[in-house]
Amino acid sequence: MRITKLEIFALRGPKVSRPHWTAHFVVPNGNELLVKMHTSEGITGFGLATSYTPLDPLLKPWKSGLADLIVGESALAPERLYQKLFNLTSSKIASEKGWTREALIRCSAAVDLAAWDIVGKAAGLPLYKLFGGFRDELPVYATCGYYREGKDKEELRDELQMMKDQGHHSFKVKTGGLSLKEDIDRLEFIRSVLGDDKEMMVDVNRAWDLKTAIEGAKLLKPLRPRWLEEPVRWEDDRRGVKLLSLKTDIPISAGESEMTSFGCRSLIEEQAIQILQFDCTMYGGFTEGKKLAALCELNHVQVAPHHDCFVHAQLVASTPAGLILEAFTDPERDPMQAELFQDPPEIKNGMMKVPQKPGLGLELSEAAVQKFGEQIM
Repeated sequence: MRITKLEIFALRGPKVSRPHWTAHFVVPNGNELLVKMHTSEGITGFGLATSYTPLDPLLKPWKSGLADLIVGESALAPERLYQKLFNLTSSKIASEKGWTREALIRCSAAVDLAAWDIVGKAAGLPLYKLFGGFRDELPVYATCGYYREGKDKEELRDELQMMKDQGHHSFKVKTGGLSLKEDIDRLEFIRSVLGDDKEMMVDVNRAWDLKTAIEGAKLLKPLRPRWLEEPVRWEDDRRGVKLLSLKTDIPISAGESEMTSFGCRSLIEEQAIQILQFDCTMYGGFTEGKKLAALCELNHVQVAPHHDCFVHAQLVASTPAGLILEAFTDPERDPMQAELFQDPPEIKNGMMKVPQKPGLGLELSEAAVQKFGEQIM
């Protein structure tokens, strides 16, 4: 089954007057590369790549010949195709054409997901069953508590209450954007709004130095966080996370900011984390995601991927290491989760059934693709 055609779209959410901030950067409300893959047998698949930075570098390869290296390849050999694309990151042709390493990694993830979607459809099975079929329902948490200009505690309470009213039981909230004292006060307020019967995860987005992270973990302990995410600044985060893990019994999570699965392997080998949060839409696709899930299982590390619960459900449900999915259910923060798919799985009482249709089990809303998308080729 040969790949005969690719369609490429840049998906961008509408600009908002008051952006959503983590501790130190703005999170775009939708910023995706969409790859539609067509085959000689008439089966089509799609994949997505997520970017927190402008999409233009991800689009450049498609405008200058990347598709020519993919068309004609077997859609049923995603491992071979992924290796071909990943190897471009150390190639002369990429340098000549100005294809950046990060762009190629993102593009290869989207292509990989599209190929696996086709593999599942050709087999007539949802991918989680092809990958192992460990369970067919998963817990989901809602990410919220972003910083915004002028956002006071009343607005924060309204945001959290909206998420509670949606039926969520687990909530990940942002911290690190204020002084430690102010942030702990903010987190105490969040815990009071959520109540003692809800789970709270805390995401620092690599904003603290090690000294602050150690003190922050001590102050967080009474709030009973399920995990502390990316607590240490980027420049020496693996060593810092390892040192922090020796000072606290709060589980540490990381992985979304890695560029490859090799970085995730180091986090696991160094015994720095208890929860790995790789993102198949940012690097590796399912080809690398499957390997990381197996590595986690063998090293007693749990899998809680960053972003896109509907896509990652197929992988997380396949493995005993699978822990939970991340959802963005504020339609202003992420309109694409709300609109991109026709009849997506329902998140009810903090749980989601894994899509049962073949492949990813998802069908794109063409209306949403037209609304958010710019076709590149």
